[in-house]
Amino acid sequence: MPVPPFVAALRSRIGHDLLWLPGVTGVVLDKSDRLLMGRRADNGLWALISGILEPGEEPAQGLVREIAEETGVRAEVLALTSISSGDRVTYPNGDVSQYLDLTFLCRHVDGEPFVADDESTEVGWFPLDRLPDRVTVSSRSRLAAALEYREDPTAGPAFAR
Repeated sequence: MPVPPFVAALRSRIGHDLLWLPGVTGVVLDKSDRLLMGRRADNGLWALISGILEPGEEPAQGLVREIAEETGVRAEVLALTSISSGDRVTYPNGDVSQYLDLTFLCRHVDGEPFVADDESTEVGWFPLDRLPDRVTVSSRSRLAAALEYREDPTAGPAFAR
């Protein structure tokens, strides 16, 4: 997966030290209530579509960009459903990052999913009751929060405890 140029510039100054980054995740559902997922190229696990925001980028717009770049699907953001901080990640090259994630419920507008970049080896739609076996822990918790929000939007976004 390519490192965004702004991250590479920061890494040239801070080396492998912890870098705190804003991330976005999409729970994209189609008219049949199927979920859009991708199999990650780095670990082979299935995950919700996600990415890193560019400096100054609005989160909802950044997520729509990421969904299109990774899957070819055009989506519309409906609501912010959860905010969480993930665990620290140490990459094979020694870089350490941690992400503040904003997860959004989205609806499919158009386009059929296809592998549109090198971040995924497969992408596709899955019925909510038949998700792939190997799904990331973070995707499962973000999906659960989005579905809870969909059932009761008056509760507002979920916050990690």
